[in-house]
Amino acid sequence: MMLTVAILAGGLATRLRPLTEQIPKALLEIDGKPFIRHQLELLKRNGVSRVVLCVGHLGEQIREAVGTGGTLGMEIAYAFDGSTPRGTGGALIHALPLLGERFLVLHGDAYLECDYPAIQSAFLASGKLGLMTVFRNNGQWDRSNVLYGDGRILRYDKAQPTADMAYIDYGLGALRAAALSAYPADVAVDLAVIYQDLVGRDQLAGYEVERRFYEIGSPAGLAETRRYLSARF
Repeated sequence: MMLTVAILAGGLATRLRPLTEQIPKALLEIDGKPFIRHQLELLKRNGVSRVVLCVGHLGEQIREAVGTGGTLGMEIAYAFDGSTPRGTGGALIHALPLLGERFLVLHGDAYLECDYPAIQSAFLASGKLGLMTVFRNNGQWDRSNVLYGDGRILRYDKAQPTADMAYIDYGLGALRAAALSAYPADVAVDLAVIYQDLVGRDQLAGYEVERRFYEIGSPAGLAETRRYLSARF
C-alpha cells in the first residue's frame, strides 16, 4: 500500500503573476484541465490513493475544484496554512495529524514521472528519517543544488550551490514524522532547511531518478510543461 502523499500547494506563485493574481498556481489550465488534476492522475496511476493538499493562498479555490477526490477514486484531505505563512516545512508540521508517521511529499508545481512505489520502498528500507529524490541535472533546467555520490546525499544547499553539485532536488521526498519533531509548530520553516539538517545528521537517504522533471513554477517552465502534457495526452 502506498503512503499518503502531501502536496505543497500553498505558495504565492509571484513569478507567474499576473496569471496567479486571481487563481492559485495549482489551477492553471493545461490541456483543458487544472495542473493539480494532472498531478493527481499521475499519482493515481502509481498506486497512490490518499493525498493531503497543504494549501494557503487562494486555497479554497483548490478545494472547490478538486473536492474530496471521489471522481478520481482517491481520498483527498486539506490542511490550510491559516493567516500566518508557515513555509513548506511548517505546512507539513501543521498537516502531521493528517499525514501519519510516514509519508511522501511532492512540490505542488512539479510533474514527476518516476517510480513512486520503488522510491517508497527505498525510503522504508533505508531506515532514515527522510529521503530525497535527485536528478543529474548538470545545471541544465535549473541550478543544481545537491552533491550526491555512492547513493548518499553528501551536501544540499539551494541558497548557495557549489560548482561540484551536479544533481538537483527532484521535487519528491519522503519523511517520517520524527524528522519534524525538533521544529516549533508556530515558527515558519522551509523544507529545504529540514533536508539540510537531516543531511548534517546523516538521516537523509538519496534516490536517483533517470527521467527529467517538469515544473510550472516559472513562465518558461509552465510553457514547457504545457507543450509536453498537451502532446502526451
